[in-house]
Amino acid sequence: MTIVPGSLPSVIRHWIGGELVDAADGRTFDVSGPVSNTPYAQAARGSAADIDRAVRAAGAAFPEWAGLSNRARADTLCRIANAVEACHDRLATYETYDTGLPITQARGQARRAAENFRYFADVIVTLGEEAFRQGEEQFSYVRRTPVGVAGLITPWNTPFMLESWKLAPALASGCTLVLKPAEWTPLSASLWPEIFAAAGVPAGTVNIVHGIGEEAGQSLVDHPDVPLISFTGSTDTGRHIIRSSAQHLKTTSMELGGKSPAVVFADADLEAALDSVVFGVFSLNGERCTAGSRVLVERPLYAEFVQRLAERAANVRVGLPSDPATEVGALVHAEHYERVLNYVEIGKKEARLVTGGSRPDHLSEGNYLQPTVFADVPRDARIFQEEIFGPVVAVAPFDDEAEAIELANATRYGLAAYIWTSELKRGHRIAHAVESGMVWINSHNVRDLRTPFGGVKDSGVGREGGAHSIDFYTDSKIVHVALGDVHTPRFGAAS
Repeated sequence: MTIVPGSLPSVIRHWIGGELVDAADGRTFDVSGPVSNTPYAQAARGSAADIDRAVRAAGAAFPEWAGLSNRARADTLCRIANAVEACHDRLATYETYDTGLPITQARGQARRAAENFRYFADVIVTLGEEAFRQGEEQFSYVRRTPVGVAGLITPWNTPFMLESWKLAPALASGCTLVLKPAEWTPLSASLWPEIFAAAGVPAGTVNIVHGIGEEAGQSLVDHPDVPLISFTGSTDTGRHIIRSSAQHLKTTSMELGGKSPAVVFADADLEAALDSVVFGVFSLNGERCTAGSRVLVERPLYAEFVQRLAERAANVRVGLPSDPATEVGALVHAEHYERVLNYVEIGKKEARLVTGGSRPDHLSEGNYLQPTVFADVPRDARIFQEEIFGPVVAVAPFDDEAEAIELANATRYGLAAYIWTSELKRGHRIAHAVESGMVWINSHNVRDLRTPFGGVKDSGVGREGGAHSIDFYTDSKIVHVALGDVHTPRFGAAS
């Protein structure tokens, strides 16, 4: 039986204007854990009225927060990081209980959340602005101003860390905001009010409205006083948000789905490539947008690689999320679990099941799936083309560079790619040819926070990360100043 965290809330309320409040109409929804699939708490079910109240609170707080110096906002972000670290153990336990992530991986997400705030504190005090000089005649400079009230909609996988990923740059830029956490995993978000209060964040600067995406999320997207929406989630939902945002010409950033290839050449370091592939697709329960869920292997290495990958997958420790020995825990929600199992059944008809594909024998209940490997997967197979978002990997062979590139690009997604080869020139050639927003050569997903994050094709619109995030949350105004006499053609002047 999973460990129930201490001080677990029975009700998760909105945080609006510095106060914990119920939904305006009093409605709630059930929140369930993935080990038992039984409700453990109720969460306030936000509506248009709750979103409007939160937007008004954020708007009222905006002049004060935006008027602070970059250094003052950076100091606040550092205090937020300290407060996150102070509740590190409780945060990791909440995250594990609510999402099914193994506790060791949840602890890593907690550390990364604190680092996000420290990093953007550094960015905002060191980021310069552009200036231009046109000879001796004119000088121009760029002035950044925060956009206003930012709408942040976050996903259910690694929720707290991904919330921090948006909260930190939005606050650093001078925006106030309304956060709508994912309805499946709201537990760790219930810690933010305590964290912000400890850090001295002014009331109304951050507002949190829980609820169903089609209700609270849609109301946030539709609100005329929210000029900007940052969303991480499915491609279909991203499309819908962009269509809805068009009415008010909102600025949007969409980090969407992925079906990322890991391309392994015969000259690759086999052990390192195996380590990366296994970790990349099975860590975080396979519920990660950048998972290398399509493994393309050069034919001379193919049979050995499939065999070794299957052996490793079969030995992955599946167990209770609270057990430090667990490597793959329970999938987040019964609905998502059924979706992943449906893809497994589809895969059995499309390709060769090498290992996994069923519930582990020692776990009779809960959303558990043994890591699953399909081989000889054709390019038109659904398990090759569609995002599964679980511990399932599709493996296919290729014969040369041209075929590797063609297969890597043969889906509608383009978020990440991983290339394994000892020939560095070839690694660069493939990296340049693959249609993706991010590429790693001879590495798993090791990310520098300064770098742009985002995808191409159906994997998203826009880039966040480092200065790119500050660009997103601010408007740039160019100011032109004459340094000398201005010689303007004198239309209409008497001759």
